[in-house]
Amino acid sequence: MIGYLRGKILYIEGTTLIIDTGGVGYKVSVSANSLEKLSGNSETELFIYTNVKEDAIQLFGFIDKQELQMFELLITINGIGPKLALGILSGIQASDLQSTISTGNYDRLTGVPGVGRKTAERIILELRGKVDRIEIEGVVSGGGIRSEAIKALISLGYGAKIAEKSVREALEASPDISLEELVKSAIKKAFS
Repeated sequence: MIGYLRGKILYIEGTTLIIDTGGVGYKVSVSANSLEKLSGNSETELFIYTNVKEDAIQLFGFIDKQELQMFELLITINGIGPKLALGILSGIQASDLQSTISTGNYDRLTGVPGVGRKTAERIILELRGKVDRIEIEGVVSGGGIRSEAIKALISLGYGAKIAEKSVREALEASPDISLEELVKSAIKKAFS
């Protein structure tokens, strides 16, 4: 099974890429969210989920491990195949999906194309206890005030999930806030 690819993007059509790795072109389907992060990059690295069917082998690529783990959890649910799982991850970031499932936010899930009320209920019911085990690595990578505040909370001993949730709530309450004030506000929200 293929689990990782690094190579040059030769071609993009919709959410499908052709990646040249050592002279071999691999056709990889990615979420719209991953595609946004890849835009402009000719060299890329993707975590891969290999789906083997009777008549085809499909590769699904993910920019970070968290998105791959969410995809793998989604396809364990009866009625959700790889294409719908990829569609869900195109409509909602992996970290937001994790929070949505943890909090039982059915309305947020039904806002994703292809997900009705029953599918949303099934996702939340089956994955609520499982998503807590996924690290929020995609949230703390990169720059920006949000990721800096999350890193600060984690360094103070808060769990990644609580840090992400508290910072998100603090930013929703005050979008134009300094890093210092954001950390203070997030700590208060973590205790409430």
